[in-house]
Amino acid sequence: MSSADYTPPKVWTWNKASGGRFANINRPVAGATHEKELPVGRHPLQLYSLGTPNGVKVTVMLEELLAAGHTQAEYDAWLIRISEGDQFGSGFVEVNPNSKIPALMDRSGPEPVRVFESGAILTYLAEKFGAFLPASGAARAETLSWLFWQMGSAPYLGGGFGHFYAYAPVKIEYAIDRFAMEVKRQMDVLDRRLATSEYLAGPDYTIADMAVWPWYGALSKGLTYEAGEFLQVQEYGNVRRWADQIGARPAVQRGRMVNRMQGELSSQLRERHEASDFETKTQDKLEPKT
Repeated sequence: MSSADYTPPKVWTWNKASGGRFANINRPVAGATHEKELPVGRHPLQLYSLGTPNGVKVTVMLEELLAAGHTQAEYDAWLIRISEGDQFGSGFVEVNPNSKIPALMDRSGPEPVRVFESGAILTYLAEKFGAFLPASGAARAETLSWLFWQMGSAPYLGGGFGHFYAYAPVKIEYAIDRFAMEVKRQMDVLDRRLATSEYLAGPDYTIADMAVWPWYGALSKGLTYEAGEFLQVQEYGNVRRWADQIGARPAVQRGRMVNRMQGELSSQLRERHEASDFETKTQDKLEPKT
């Protein structure tokens, strides 16, 4: 049946066979599917993640904190293979009942603290270390406004445009047009802001930039869903300037490598436990030479 012929039934029922590329991990209920404890390293901060845009936000933040001299931000980053259902293991569900990456456990205090949702993790770390988030006033409000803008906007880019443009088993013109229009509107919002401001919240680099860059910075450079030409991303020159500026930061470059499973093997540090891992444990050094 084509989408044009579809009429929703009175009561929806789950048909796993219609789930497309992600049918093996998508389901209409929450909770664990299997027992599996999470590993715990020696650092106070334990991150369970994958190098998707939402995961990159947090690893960039942690690397920026370390670069700024916050030695207590040392962390272990464990790989969660979402395509294999790791996010439905009992240990992960205890940290994040929503079964999405990233998830953080802070074991530095008397009792472990769990934090889930990338925006919440960025805010938690910023407040814990007093960095990359103004303490009060208009600057703090502006930073949080752009952070929450990203949290509300990115589902249109990822779950909306990205899903229907790149992953859906059939191409639906209405869905692609609807989400392409919204993504271009969002890019215009960013471009207009960055025409008058060096960073999103003002003259200073903040967690707002760390949150937006992995999604919209990559899109502005044509790296997302191979949709650069389709969306004419070269139109957004201010976003591209900002994306290049942030992408040149050494901590951002390191953060982008952590828990990464795509691209050049030399850019993949699938687990991160020490700063030296960037030099000694990237995937090109771990995989046997052929």
